This record gives sequence, C-alpha cells and structure tokens, in this order.
Amino acid sequence: MQKLLFFLAACLFFQFPARANVSLPAIFGDNMVLQREANVKIWGWAKPGEEIEISSTWSDEIFTTKADKNAIWSLEIKTNSKEGPQELIIQGYNEVSLKNLLLGELWLISGQSNMEWSASAGITNAETAIENSTNKNIRFFSVDHRTADSPQIDLEGSWVDSSPETMKYFSAIGYFFAKKLQEDLDVPIGIINSSWGGTPAEVWMPGELFHENKNLKKAAAMLDDNEWGPNKPALLYNAMIHPLTSMKIKGILWYQGESNTANADYYEKIFSSLVKSWRSKWEEDLPFYYAQIAPFDYGEGFAGVKVRDAQRKVLKLSKTGMVMTSDVGNIHDIHPQDKLTPGIRFANLALAEVYGKKIKAHAPQFDHITTEGKIVKVHFKYSEGLKIDPENPESQFEIAGSNKEFYPARMEIKNNIIHLKAKAIRSPVFVRYSWQNTASSNIFNAAGLPASSFTTQN
Repeated sequence: MQKLLFFLAACLFFQFPARANVSLPAIFGDNMVLQREANVKIWGWAKPGEEIEISSTWSDEIFTTKADKNAIWSLEIKTNSKEGPQELIIQGYNEVSLKNLLLGELWLISGQSNMEWSASAGITNAETAIENSTNKNIRFFSVDHRTADSPQIDLEGSWVDSSPETMKYFSAIGYFFAKKLQEDLDVPIGIINSSWGGTPAEVWMPGELFHENKNLKKAAAMLDDNEWGPNKPALLYNAMIHPLTSMKIKGILWYQGESNTANADYYEKIFSSLVKSWRSKWEEDLPFYYAQIAPFDYGEGFAGVKVRDAQRKVLKLSKTGMVMTSDVGNIHDIHPQDKLTPGIRFANLALAEVYGKKIKAHAPQFDHITTEGKIVKVHFKYSEGLKIDPENPESQFEIAGSNKEFYPARMEIKNNIIHLKAKAIRSPVFVRYSWQNTASSNIFNAAGLPASSFTTQN
C-alpha cells in the first residue's frame, strides 16, 4: 500500500510540476522609494522559465520577462513623477505586491561612524530634531552590518517612514540631507544607508582592485586592526554595496577617512579608486559628494591633514564635490556633534549641481599660485567674497623656497586673491595652508564656507 501511494504521488508530481515562488531582494519592499523619471531595474528569482509580469499604479504599461536557467529574472520599468502612494505588482506563479511606494529621489549614503552617527548617539539639538522628524515623504533603508568574502546578491534591511521612532536611529547627516532636499524639491526622498563605524576605505572597495594594483595592496597591508569593524579589503563592498549596484539611484554621499590615517600618503589613490570602481559597477557616472574629515588630534605628524589634502585632490574627478567640516569639528572629539551643518551642505551641493538650483554651495578651492619677486599670490576657485575670520585672524599660510623649509607668511587679501610674504624667503616656490592635524581654516567665501587645507609641495 505504501509503495502504491508513493507511486501515485510521484505521478502527480511529474504531471503537475512544483511551482516556485517569485521573490525579490530585500531592497524592494513596502514603503520604498523608486527613482522617479527613470528606467528602473527590477530583479529577483523564480522557477527557470517562469513568466514574470510587472504592472504598477503609476502607468498602464505592463512589462514581461522570464526567469533564466539560474532562476534569475530582471527587467527595466519606467517610472514617472506621479504623486502619492503607489503599488508595484510582480506576477508569476504567485503574486508579490509592493505597497505604499513613492516615486522620488533616491540616494545612497556610506562611510564610517560620522555618516552612521544618529541622533540617539548624541547630536546638537537632538531632542528638537527627533520631535520634528515625522515626514511620510522621507523614507529610510538601513543596510544591516554584514561581511562576505565574495560579492553577494542580497542584503538585509527594510524601508520605513521618517518618524521620531525611526529617525533617531538613522544617520543624522542622511536625515538632514533628505529633509533639506524634500523641502526644496517638494518630492519624496529615499535614503539607503550602508555605513559602518571604524572602517577604512579598502573594505568598501571591490576585491579585484587589490589584485590589479600593487600600491593599493601595499596600502591595505598598512592598516591597523581595531575592535569596531573589519579591515580586510572588499568585505563590506561584497556584502553591503555590491547587492545594490543594480539599483537606479540619483547619487552617492560619502563620509570616511579617519580610519585611513595609517596609510594617509596613499589615500588619494585609495579614494579615487573607490569612486571610479563604484561608478564602474553602477555603469553610470554618478554624482559623488563627500565630507572632508574634520580637524582632530591624531598625535604627532601630519596624518590627518594629509587625508584632508588627499580628499581635496579627488575633486579632480568629474561630478564630485566636497563638504567642508573644519569649522564645525572638535579636535578632541572625532565625532563632531553638529550633523545638521554637513547635512545641509551636502544638500546644497546636490541642489546646485544635480537639480540646477541657484545656490552658492562650493567652498573656496585652491587653484594655483603665481609669484612676483618675494610675493606669492594664491588663487582660489569660488573665491567671491573671500575674507578672513575676524575671530581667528592669524595667518595659517607658510611658504618655502626650493629647499622646502617652510616659514610663516604674512597674508593680505586683495580682490579675492591671497598675497603672501615671508622675510626669510627670497624666492618662494611652495605654499601650504592650515597644515596641521588640528588646524581649522580661517578663510571663508561669500557662501560662508571655509577653504580646505592644502600644500603645493607634492
């Protein structure tokens, strides 16, 4: 009898094949934000050969595809700017419905602790910010901390509305950025936060970079172990970034660098490689805006200011922008409590560069020097209204001759150009500014933004 029942069950199985369930990565869920006015890729898993149909409430268009032999399917759908909650329906043998979606602007934020830092961890005016954070047009997705030795296809996390209960545990900078964008653009804003405190840039980079470049491999070997997070290259890229690289996003915000003071001389190469590699993985020249690390007492030497200067140099890459923090830092606290200011500065960069708003969003950027005898003239981009901080007027400039021995220089601002002179230097060759780990810039432009530390020595 048992053999007969087994035989009948087997016949039924082969006559009516088992039906696999259509499923989606965690990044697709209720309450999410999809990039508006774009071709958005949707992907997931199903039974090989299973027909997949996707429809939405914002369009009458229907999209179809089939799962391949590896049980993977993907297709692009079009989004528009339809307002209000939407629904996305994925139909296979089963149906998956994503509810309460919004069409808006989707940004990825990443880095280490200053990006991850939340209001609950302690920020300026935290109580007021938390109380006023209810906004159903701002959505958060926090990527759970994970590591992996190879690139992954999924990650863990979920979408939530901004509210006092959710905002206080989310990136404070990410929230203030989203709040400013939402107010100025009057569209929904989605923020995906994939950050981990205490991590160097190398862990956020694809592993193949370290096989291809000896300098990157050498730099990675210089990293110190710490108790806060991994330092092995690619571990976080594999687990927390790679699963997102098919997502249609508007741009990227980055705040990291404090954990690379051990290999500061390599940071320009490290960071520029990270930016290029992410753009390559997304197959798009995405806007990439980053915060320059704030002054901090790293001890003897110039490790901190070298990282800041390396970050300044990465501005050579297209569609990059740097948010200054030297005027809102704390040399005794590596986690400055003012997260509103960098959040607003990030938003202003995006509003000016991505959304075409007429906002003065750029800090003075060192451009070049000229010499006239003993006088050195320092020229900046975005130099309109260049002025010295009256509460901190002492010159932070130093100049040197060909022997590279630097001496303090007297400074004067004429027509938005810095004029420098030092009695000890007859033939000036090199200039450096605010060249200390703990130095806070004292030169500002009309936008109220400080100039970056820099050196022409290299």
